[in-house]
Amino acid sequence: MDRLDRLRKIIGFFVALTVAMAQLVSGAQPATADDRGDPRSEGAEVFRGWGFDTCQAPSLSAMRAWRASDYRAVGVYFAGRARACPRQTYLNANWLADADDLGWRMLPIFVGSQSPCVKAGHKRGFSISSYDPYGQGQEEGHEAADRAGALGIARRSPLYLDMEAYDHYNSSCARTTLSFVRGWSSTVRSRGYLAGFYSSADSGVRHMERARRNGTGGLPDLMWFARWQVPASTSGEPVLSRSAWTPHRRIHQYRGNVTETHGGRRITIDRNLVDAPVAIID
Repeated sequence: MDRLDRLRKIIGFFVALTVAMAQLVSGAQPATADDRGDPRSEGAEVFRGWGFDTCQAPSLSAMRAWRASDYRAVGVYFAGRARACPRQTYLNANWLADADDLGWRMLPIFVGSQSPCVKAGHKRGFSISSYDPYGQGQEEGHEAADRAGALGIARRSPLYLDMEAYDHYNSSCARTTLSFVRGWSSTVRSRGYLAGFYSSADSGVRHMERARRNGTGGLPDLMWFARWQVPASTSGEPVLSRSAWTPHRRIHQYRGNVTETHGGRRITIDRNLVDAPVAIID
């Protein structure tokens, strides 16, 4: 760990301590994911409609052709050591600006360290450390904010942490994973972004909802849940309380690995229904 990372950790600790002491003195409780209200009051830009995500950001010509579709939002895997497509051929600041000019709204996805009990075998080489998961989450939160800023993704934008399905009933693993997520989320927020979270509805999302009901603070601001082969709905997810992560704080990924052709260009995608913040491009 270099000197800058140590300094960031120390600053983050004292900021959190100051906030906690102020709340203790005043009797105020920290805002949680289900009582912070409309994210537009925090300066976010909300999109409601159909979106897709795909491993490799498509070319601008493909994005132009796909204007013939009903999709208007696109998930882009902009950073993180566990990305399935780390070498992005087209994704850079100019691509984001040009896609934004075409009318596309961006969902920035960060695929960082994964749960120690992740189910996908190809993700097991990217495990969260059990030594200091919160600190590791902080470090990767800074990485996400740094990379986002370099790409022209402005503050008040969401950054979505991709945590693939894991065994949340494994108590030790669940504690480690939750600590990492809270560290990542707190740091992303401290850098001026909204902290989003993507996972399977029956693993990571169920875990975050259980933590929320238990009164755990520092959870993500936005929830992107994957439940395939069901009707698209941001309000009907059974593992989430109807009031949690509302309003305009949810995305439902309802189909995966489907191939579509629009404007003569064929792409394999995951389908999403979006009612949540999207990136503000400088």
